[in-house]
Amino acid sequence: MKNSKVHLLYSFRRCPYAMRARMGLIMSGVSFEIFEVSLKDKPQALLNISSKATVPVLHCVDGKVIDESLEIIKWACGDDFNHQLVLENDGDFKSALDRYKYPNRYKGEDCTGARDVCEQFFKKLDGVVKSDTQTLTDICIFPFIRQCANVDRQWFDALPYQNLQKWLQANIDSPLFQKIFDKNFIRT
Repeated sequence: MKNSKVHLLYSFRRCPYAMRARMGLIMSGVSFEIFEVSLKDKPQALLNISSKATVPVLHCVDGKVIDESLEIIKWACGDDFNHQLVLENDGDFKSALDRYKYPNRYKGEDCTGARDVCEQFFKKLDGVVKSDTQTLTDICIFPFIRQCANVDRQWFDALPYQNLQKWLQANIDSPLFQKIFDKNFIRT
């Protein structure tokens, strides 16, 4: 570890899982350093501590290794979030998002309905999200909604989910997201 007095987070700037881990750590006030990982050339130190070798991975000062974003959030912030909504986000929605964004990765699979599955989750979220607060649930799902919206922003902006669109913009504009997405915050 760079500085054994602070936790080290192996991260990748654009990964939604890593984004929510960074947001959770900052929200909790935990001191940590970030090691930006090249996914094509993962550092040996990461491979040594995590057999999964996917980001995010938190290497704690006491030697503990946490290699799941939700587990990092639970460790840093507790589990005061809507588990059912996050489970749906990480399950059916994330599966549809991958097929919508990267259909070429799923050769032989019909991905034409993936965007419709994403929209059904948007419809559900439109009725529950609030743009005037930023909760732990928000930071757990926001990076994925942002990623999906950015596949075709014109399509997303034309959807009838004004509450969700307002919520997304509020999260994008939030000081917390601005901090974790700042290239100067991420250092190797």
